[in-house]
Amino acid sequence: MKFIDLKDKEISELKKMLVEKKSELFELKLKLKTMQLNNPSQIAVVRKDIARLNTAISAKKD
Repeated sequence: MKFIDLKDKEISELKKMLVEKKSELFELKLKLKTMQLNNPSQIAVVRKDIARLNTAISAKKD
């Protein structure tokens, strides 16, 4: 996911995507704790996506 793709979307759509990414992060952390996660770097990717979404939402508010 790139920031360029996000800046054309509406705030409501961005917030919906943010909720989905946060739940995905929760599931990945749960899998990590139960030793079911094969690729731990997925957590970093999802965290960066969440940061991009937060940045896009705050940019839309101004």
